[in-house]
Amino acid sequence: MDTSQVPVNVLHWMLAVLSIIVLLVLLVPLRWRAPEAAPMAMFTVAIVALAAFQTPWNTLAVASGKGVWDAIFILYVIWPALLLYQVTKQAGAYDALRQGISRFSRNELFIILALSWVFSSFLQGIAGFGAPVAVVVPLLIAVGVRPVYAVAFGVLAHAWARFFGTLGVGWLATVRVADLDEAIQTRAAFESGLLILISCYLGGFLVVWLYGRWPAVRHAWPLVLILGTILGVGQMLATLFSPELSTFLAAAVALLALYPLSRWRRYRDPITGIPVRPAMSESLTDQQHDEAPIMSLGMSFVPYVVLPVVTLTALLVDPINAQLSRWQLGMSFPEVTTGYGVTNAAVERYAPITVLTHPGTMLLVTTVVVWIVYRSGGYYTAWAERHVPERISSALLADAVPASVPVIAFLITSRILDHSGQTLTIANGIADVSPPVVYAGIASVIGALGAFMTSSSTASNVLFAAVQADVAQQHGISTTAIIAGQAAGSAYGNAIAPANIVLGTSIAGIKGKEGSVLRLTIGWTAAVAVLTGIATIILVQVA
Repeated sequence: MDTSQVPVNVLHWMLAVLSIIVLLVLLVPLRWRAPEAAPMAMFTVAIVALAAFQTPWNTLAVASGKGVWDAIFILYVIWPALLLYQVTKQAGAYDALRQGISRFSRNELFIILALSWVFSSFLQGIAGFGAPVAVVVPLLIAVGVRPVYAVAFGVLAHAWARFFGTLGVGWLATVRVADLDEAIQTRAAFESGLLILISCYLGGFLVVWLYGRWPAVRHAWPLVLILGTILGVGQMLATLFSPELSTFLAAAVALLALYPLSRWRRYRDPITGIPVRPAMSESLTDQQHDEAPIMSLGMSFVPYVVLPVVTLTALLVDPINAQLSRWQLGMSFPEVTTGYGVTNAAVERYAPITVLTHPGTMLLVTTVVVWIVYRSGGYYTAWAERHVPERISSALLADAVPASVPVIAFLITSRILDHSGQTLTIANGIADVSPPVVYAGIASVIGALGAFMTSSSTASNVLFAAVQADVAQQHGISTTAIIAGQAAGSAYGNAIAPANIVLGTSIAGIKGKEGSVLRLTIGWTAAVAVLTGIATIILVQVA
């Protein structure tokens, strides 16, 4: 991409960020629903591209086509995830899980941290691309978390795991686009893990704070420090020998650590001394008089055993992975350019989807296995005898169709920002007015912007890692520190990514409440951005 003629001035910079501002204003203070706000942002970015960035209609059409294709990648997670949710729900598994968990530990905050932070991070380590949100949000609701809080927990608590998660796909993309020498790759990975410690620890602490404010923090701080160290420090140390497996290994150890921690009296018995619990609609102890579940706790865990087994088999068993990875599906797009010389080369297969190893396929296979197991056990019939049965297909369509519209609009907006040169105007504008130290402080914000636009740590790094590396060299500051800031931002920025929040609200059955979720996550994101900026400056100074 030729970026030498991209306009970088106050007017164009303000116009470039206009669509993002429109989206945030509509979602948060005006409380519009995502299906309404997303198209407005899309039309705004298209008008700006045509009027101010000399973007021809054919470039706009290609960018929109790529956005639709990017959306298909995400929708192939959303639809199977919603299907798995319905297949599991209508067999009575969530009811059994809720009651069974109350016997495992009577400390509901321990359970909430285990699900929203540890289990979701484990899923992110192997699957990613929305699977943790889709799986964990229903579980949180099942144990009594209010839906808006369940979505907020499900989106932000595992955000730290986004960069090295999905078996390191974000890291691999960064190495490729930033052209990092092998000699500095280990240092870049380690420094990225170091900065990600901030979002890791603060993710756990925010869950605790939202649950019960300071009394909850006083109760849970040892647990957060222990689990945060296993997760964050474990990942950081694992980057020294295997960045691709660092999140998975750390989260797997944290999962194993949950059992001995649950035997600790402090986290085994019910919580006392927390008078206000804003996140909870009911507690585990409130549910003890429910009618006996139709299946055992072990049977209710079938989906969460099958999904990791299927995913790990497909991704880590080399002969199987080699066969499954042979079939890729992609679309061809012609070369397009703008009047300012922003050129996107022709591609034979744009962002090819490896269909058989895609997280959506893993979810579909899991759904089929779960349906067979539950149907053969007679659980659907037993559940229908107690409750009014609901057609799985009807419930799926009711949830998935409204969720698809904003995701498509968000991704089209992202591609138009990229192809018209607006993303480069934003990034280069920030770089041009920032002294080296200041730029180091806001490097992670650029990474977070990419995650906000694309709902993907990988996509953020594809967009901005090379730009960040170039600016670091121009300023004569540590490239590894700036790349680490970009990596950390591409992770924590997912806590405010609209497409992630739409997935959560769709799963939780609260479509239209995206602004309410964003109000819970945006303050945390800002705090993490400030602390990550300070830490990046320190890294640059000591480099």
